[in-house]
Amino acid sequence: MDIELLSRIQFAFTIGFHYLFPPLSIGLGLFLVIMEGTYLRTKNPLYHNMTRFWVKIFGLIFALGVASGIVMEFQFGTNWATYSRYVGDVFGSALAAEGIFAFFLESGFLAILLFGWDKVKPRTHFISTILVAFGAHFSAIWIVVANSWQQTPAGYHIVETANGVRAEITDFWAVVFNPSFIDRISHVYMGCWQAAAFFVLSVSAFYLLRGKHRDFAMGSMKIAIVIAVAASIGQLVTGHMSADTLAETQPAKLAAMEGHYAASAPAGAYILGWVDEDGEKVSGIEIPGLLSWLVHQDTEAPITGLQAFDKSDRPPVNIVFQSYHIMVSIGFALIALSLVGIVTWSTGALFKARWLLWIMVFSVLLPQIANQLGWITAEVGRQPWIVYGLLRTEDALSVSVGVGEVWTSLILFALIYALLFALFIYLLNEKIQHGPVFDSAKTSGGQS
Repeated sequence: MDIELLSRIQFAFTIGFHYLFPPLSIGLGLFLVIMEGTYLRTKNPLYHNMTRFWVKIFGLIFALGVASGIVMEFQFGTNWATYSRYVGDVFGSALAAEGIFAFFLESGFLAILLFGWDKVKPRTHFISTILVAFGAHFSAIWIVVANSWQQTPAGYHIVETANGVRAEITDFWAVVFNPSFIDRISHVYMGCWQAAAFFVLSVSAFYLLRGKHRDFAMGSMKIAIVIAVAASIGQLVTGHMSADTLAETQPAKLAAMEGHYAASAPAGAYILGWVDEDGEKVSGIEIPGLLSWLVHQDTEAPITGLQAFDKSDRPPVNIVFQSYHIMVSIGFALIALSLVGIVTWSTGALFKARWLLWIMVFSVLLPQIANQLGWITAEVGRQPWIVYGLLRTEDALSVSVGVGEVWTSLILFALIYALLFALFIYLLNEKIQHGPVFDSAKTSGGQS
């Protein structure tokens, strides 16, 4: 296996593991604000106890996110030194802003959120909850800025240095609001809220099936089902926005997502299919003209296809095609599940429909899978560019790192991450099995 592919696999593995946690912590931050705010407004102790339980889960997820995230930044210097020199002025600015303005804010008030319940006033604690949730969302902004700039570079110029060419910022706000940023951050937020919503639904449904903590589970589920509907539909809307932007900024990626080869012709959208990259054709179920209509509101409008690009400038088509279509299928399934949930809630059957509760228990996996597939679509679809149109992935590697070193680090990462994940599942299961601990002085009846 060559050094480029191996380094990409290592980075994909570490970032894929890390990205299990930030969507949950970002989304749960929203839940904590809603629950604690509802408690302060209504003085209903149920919401106080709900907040305290989910704060414990939030703390565990936050810890794993931090531990797994540090590794990625080290890889920029070890495996991707040429890339780091090329984009250091741009990428480094975004990462510095994330650390100074977002992570410090989030982690600074986290101690009050976790341990300040009986040490500060309720409103002070609520302000800390808001700031932690805001910090989590703000952190995502800078990470997406950095990644979006790789997809659609803006606000820079290329300069010659003693160590080669590099990109330098000429307009900071153009870097921040690069052409794909708004679409991508909105899509990321919807994915985070969706992941947290189905996580809360899963735990709540588990308690209802066990006949435990019924008032707690029903209260959590009511909030979660509303957010699940909003986020699931929001994912569809923001995904469409992203596709429109791709048609202008990364047409090769959009063509790969739908297996569209003709250089310039109307394009359909596949429900499912398989790409024959050698034969440059797709076998599957297609809706003719749908992609053209989605992008241009005209089924006969031409879409730029893969044949408009040299083969060396095309992404791996079938990987992008499959990851995109599975992601979309999961997205529609989550919309359907959330709508069924809210309809059955309106009829009073939600908390008794065991078949639906069992589906919700396992639905926690679907947003996580969709989030991973979304990143695969975005990152593999950008290939062969690490900075689109400027720097190829093969030219971004560290020249002094060998295959054996990458293999060794990849194996060690796999072992360490396996232990971390086992510890996370063990601790998470312990907290869920133990359930919420209710203050008998504040809460009465129906909670055990």
